Amino acid sequence: VSTAVEDSVPEVQKAKQLNIPILKRAELLALIAKSKKTIAIGGTSGKSTTTAMLFDILQFAGLEPGIISGAGLVSIIKEGKIGNAKVGKSDWLVIEADESDGSIVQYHPEIGILLNVDKDHKEVEVLMEIFTTFKSNSKQFVVNTSHPLAKTLSQQRTTDFGINNDDEAGFIARGFRQDGLTISFNINNIEFKLNQVGKHSMENALAAATVAHMLGVSLETSANALQHYEGIHRRHQVMGKKNGVLLVDDYAHNPVKCAVSIRACQPLAPKVIAWLQPHGYGPTRFLRHDFVKEISSVLRAGDEIWMSEIFYAGGTTTKDISANDLIRDIQALGKNAFFVEDRENLVEAIKPHLTENCVVLLMGARDPSLEKFAYTVLEKLPG
Repeated sequence: VSTAVEDSVPEVQKAKQLNIPILKRAELLALIAKSKKTIAIGGTSGKSTTTAMLFDILQFAGLEPGIISGAGLVSIIKEGKIGNAKVGKSDWLVIEADESDGSIVQYHPEIGILLNVDKDHKEVEVLMEIFTTFKSNSKQFVVNTSHPLAKTLSQQRTTDFGINNDDEAGFIARGFRQDGLTISFNINNIEFKLNQVGKHSMENALAAATVAHMLGVSLETSANALQHYEGIHRRHQVMGKKNGVLLVDDYAHNPVKCAVSIRACQPLAPKVIAWLQPHGYGPTRFLRHDFVKEISSVLRAGDEIWMSEIFYAGGTTTKDISANDLIRDIQALGKNAFFVEDRENLVEAIKPHLTENCVVLLMGARDPSLEKFAYTVLEKLPG
């Protein structure tokens, strides 16, 4: 069961009455990982994408790994599968290691990767304790030296990666360029080109290529593999274009991810209309000031942020905050911020704000109906 499933749930109570063992999802994943040569990818942002990229590289290189991820890979979905897991023929398993439920500390991987550390589900101090344990449990540990907190946990600089020119890391990405929906850069002077957006995609690719190199895969092979990378479900997924309005759907849900997502769309058009459905009253309350700060910092003069009411998935909580509170805070900073309580009214509300060259960016997580909502928005857009 997930850590979100409370003991009051009837199925859990019945299982206890019948003395049926109850395994937390994290415990089950740890058991699976223990039976394999595991590469565990941790950090507060970029885990799913890096996991997918590394899997695709190793697959392309003939290593035939398995994967357990938090998001569906388009390449696996095309095979008629759910997309977030696949059994490999080799002993290698690439796994997304989640810090939000503490499952990351249960893994003892061959290689552990730390992408970044930002306030998310927990305070930074708590996260650093978790990631320190993650490091201790990993035979080899690789970090992103461009992120100051991650850098403090470096084990060996020659296998670390970074994007700063003066960095001591063994693998450095430089020369980032974004041309529409394509990015290019070089890693240790080997050219990479991907059908992705944003500088964060370069960092994720850099992490994947670094670890692949540790397994004997050349940077040239990684570059060739990532040319064919098709992405993962709801990660800057282009839904379509109508009357010059490009619709993009993204899983961004914490302050840093939302800011990065908005920034990645800015080279695509002079105006970005971003919409967010925050999830959970507790997380929104905990991250309120961070949301306001991060989103406000990236909005250009013509950009807009819209929010609908907080998604409530059930369980015990105190409903003492509204998404409108965040919108008012952002408005107070002089930014274009709007509240539309019911998301079904979003398209009608933004119609007067649309231009013939803009991006509508949908953001949110945990709500399984968001995928369908994106298609609904596309249908309703004028055109």
